[in-house]
Amino acid sequence: MPDSGETLTKQLQTGNARNVSGSCENGTFTDAQPVCRELLPHLDETQGEGIEPAESLWTSFADGRVRLRIDNSCPQTPITVHQMFKESLEKYGSLNALASKKNGKWEKITFSEYYCLSRKAAKSFLKLGLERFHSVAILGFNSPEWFISAVGAIFAGGIVTGIYTTNSPEACHYIAHDSKTDIMVVENQKQLDKIMQIWNRLPHLKAVVLYKDSIAERHPNLYTMEEFLELGDDVSDSTLDDIINSQKPNQCCVLIYTSGTTGKPKGAMLSHDNITWTSAHCSRAGGMQPAEVQQESIVSYLPLSHIAAQIYDLWTGIKWGEQVYFAEPDALKGSLINTLKEVQPTSHMGVPRVWEKIMEKLKDASAQSGFMKKKMLSWAMSLSLEKNLNGSNSDLKQLWTRLADYLVLAKIRSALGLSSCQKHFSGAAPLNTETLYFFLGLNITLYEAYGMSETTGPHCLSGPYIYRQHSCGKPASGCRVKLADKDTEGNGEICFWGRTVFMGYLNMEDRTKEVFDEEGWLHSGDLGKLDKDGFLYVTGRIKDLIITAGGENVPPIPIEDAVKKELPIVSNAMVIGDKKKFLSMFLTLKSVLDPDTSDPTDILTEQARDFCQRSGSKATKVSEIVATRDQATYRAIQEGIDRVNSTATNRVHCIQKWIVLPRDFSISGGELAPSCLCGCNLTYHTCFSLSAFICAERGPCSSQQALQ
Repeated sequence: MPDSGETLTKQLQTGNARNVSGSCENGTFTDAQPVCRELLPHLDETQGEGIEPAESLWTSFADGRVRLRIDNSCPQTPITVHQMFKESLEKYGSLNALASKKNGKWEKITFSEYYCLSRKAAKSFLKLGLERFHSVAILGFNSPEWFISAVGAIFAGGIVTGIYTTNSPEACHYIAHDSKTDIMVVENQKQLDKIMQIWNRLPHLKAVVLYKDSIAERHPNLYTMEEFLELGDDVSDSTLDDIINSQKPNQCCVLIYTSGTTGKPKGAMLSHDNITWTSAHCSRAGGMQPAEVQQESIVSYLPLSHIAAQIYDLWTGIKWGEQVYFAEPDALKGSLINTLKEVQPTSHMGVPRVWEKIMEKLKDASAQSGFMKKKMLSWAMSLSLEKNLNGSNSDLKQLWTRLADYLVLAKIRSALGLSSCQKHFSGAAPLNTETLYFFLGLNITLYEAYGMSETTGPHCLSGPYIYRQHSCGKPASGCRVKLADKDTEGNGEICFWGRTVFMGYLNMEDRTKEVFDEEGWLHSGDLGKLDKDGFLYVTGRIKDLIITAGGENVPPIPIEDAVKKELPIVSNAMVIGDKKKFLSMFLTLKSVLDPDTSDPTDILTEQARDFCQRSGSKATKVSEIVATRDQATYRAIQEGIDRVNSTATNRVHCIQKWIVLPRDFSISGGELAPSCLCGCNLTYHTCFSLSAFICAERGPCSSQQALQ
């Protein structure tokens, strides 16, 4: 079978385009004021031409329609995904769009080729019997085939649904069955094997397409990507165009399954307008440039089943003519840096764990370097951090800072493949202070974004012109934020309004009703503050609040973050104390990950071993510390917790007992959901604090009992 690069290159046609544009303003509301009462009367009047009439702001049906949250601050004409692609095709048709490595060489396709291949895929989906508002599910690592299948599915009137490659066969079955998957697109034999186990229990599944490996054993309705792209040759352009022209911006085109902490995964339905509007406005808020100004180049490596990667890599790439390079499947196991060095991206997005892993590797490398190199790095980073935190007050200090950057820091950024990178984003989970300051020390500012799957990814963003430390930035143009039920310190539940807000949960009317209030605001479940300038700070999660036996409310996140900051040996810290007399804590230690499975091993990281040595311990393994309750290490941990306790608001917030677990949290161990690999579901803290997950899902374990 020819490789996928050859397959795609063979399948080219041409297309036309038209242009649609608009502008918006942003807003924040510090109180739970009934802004929607002013907006709602105008919604029907401002829906625009081509919008399918709808009565409600939400639906739980795949073929449902919703009223769009259009108001005078955001009058952009609603458009479909196809209209967005055609608009970009007119401007960027000859530019390179997608690049993937084949036999050590980058193979690229232009936007014109990309569009034509997507049409071919759409025709083939129709030939295989894809029904309107049924799903095309994609199970595989990022690739041109993933993008082309996703766009083609929407062109054909279907809904694209990503599935995590780490999902079990049963998890795949739930999503495929819930979304009425007609065609499944899978990467390789490993993923195909999962589907073969469940195919006979999927009444809607008509065909499976394998896009990377060759077919080892033939089965009916199983196709290679090359075979698949030829299937629709007899489907006429007019047939496809009729379906494309019948699509409306307020209809569903994307499903994002959120792996919540309790219950079944929920399919968040995103409309054409959600995708096209967010791609246009949220990306610009973050400083992404249209190709007329500068063609952005990015590396795609985070799971596309997660909205963060999908909106950043796929849809924004189409909107602004970006060149997307696909990393190797083992990117998160170590090859990402090599790809970054080759590509030299102009913009890069990572979830906090990615940035933390880069930080840990640099710290390990520094620990093994000579005395002078350590001193030089420490000197350069201290100057850069001071400049970025406080600014340089004198010409002499500015000179030293520029010299340090030239002699030391620029070389480190080059080694990371970030020499040409102008924007560094972090999203999907909170960024801790240690990581933020470390990269400021490298003269890299990490711009945080905040949102949910239910807000099509980012709703609030930081960027080169909108930045404040520890803040997620401001709502994007046309988006609104309010804080409901504020306490005396100004913390309230973060609520969203705007065209990022999703349609509803597929087949879950009750769960959909739960997240919307009577005025149509989406409630996040997160706690936050707004400063006088409208910058948002996420301070916790409502469900994460611990209520002690004495009735005291304790937010666990600040305590957990403080412990990890004091104890660099600690990988995860989790507060336990709901309905208890005092707070206790689970601790896991930083250990080397298995390169094949990404599971934690027993071997301590270089940073953890350095902590042990400074504490007077010779331990090099987690088991050596836990089995013997290593006196030196345990004493150092207790001293760190004592320092955290000394800064506690009151005694109720102090950690009274703690225990070190024998193994770090992992997916295989059952403590983390699959999406934790890319930073949870864009709802802050749910998995990174782990409090809700373990207490709700696993119940009291032996470790909890040991703390009582």
